[in-house]
Amino acid sequence: MSSVLYDVPGPRARRRNLILSVAFIAVFAAALWWVYLKLDEKNQLDWVKWEPFFTDSRVWTTYIFPGLQNTLIAAALAMVIALPLGALFGISRLSDHRWVRWPSGAVVEFFRAIPVLILMLFANAAYSEFTDISSEDRPLYAVVTGLVLYNASVLAEIVRAGILSLPKGQSEAAMAVGLRKGQTMRYVLLPQSVTAMLPAIVSQLVVIVKDTALGGALLNFSDLMAAVRPMSAFYGANTIASFTVVAIIFILINFALTSFASWLEARLRRSKKSTGVVVGAEMIEDLETAGHAPPEAGNDIKG
Repeated sequence: MSSVLYDVPGPRARRRNLILSVAFIAVFAAALWWVYLKLDEKNQLDWVKWEPFFTDSRVWTTYIFPGLQNTLIAAALAMVIALPLGALFGISRLSDHRWVRWPSGAVVEFFRAIPVLILMLFANAAYSEFTDISSEDRPLYAVVTGLVLYNASVLAEIVRAGILSLPKGQSEAAMAVGLRKGQTMRYVLLPQSVTAMLPAIVSQLVVIVKDTALGGALLNFSDLMAAVRPMSAFYGANTIASFTVVAIIFILINFALTSFASWLEARLRRSKKSTGVVVGAEMIEDLETAGHAPPEAGNDIKG
């Protein structure tokens, strides 16, 4: 028995898959047991190292919550700036004018090829050399700048790929009823491509949240990652416990972000009644006034 996508495995294949699965689980369990023994040998699992997170509110109010606040501020600023900037460059790369398309492509390819950490370090040095930004605020500016430059270039490619993934007939039909290219992009292509682009966009937003930790590790940015060092020193070298709690917080943040995106994507898909754009009466009147569509074409569309 087989399907369109794959052949159903036979008895030998099922037996082989079962053996491989059991072997993998055994190796994984052995690795976990080895990690447990090593942590227990170093006294990293003692209750005294984990107790502050459950009994002492200062560990949250003094270290974790301020660091989390700075992490969310940096991530939110980077998202708010990178999303429209990425959309702008992504659309510019589809322009018919070479003087728009070529510079946009050069900027996107340049910043997409540079590691985000180098961008942060370069921005930090540039702000120190050429601006009057205080040393306390400079790490935040550097982290946001690096995140924006890199992720805007990646988001530009996501937007461009999402628009190009639509059938060519969509733009041809829009132009056939008199829409200009800008109107076609705004009313037809972008609304339809948002649903297709949403998973990739959310994945990149998750990357933004995680990459804020680079600033805490190397730029003295007071984020959630930077809170581990003083927190561990104050509570008796509970480094493993501190990193574990911080990792769980990052997991919860990114899980909430991806869950919201999944809900939004499902809602957008349910709300769509057709694959085309709905041309309203106001748009038809504007087109007729501008001389881009005859009244007969407007009447046909309304009907």
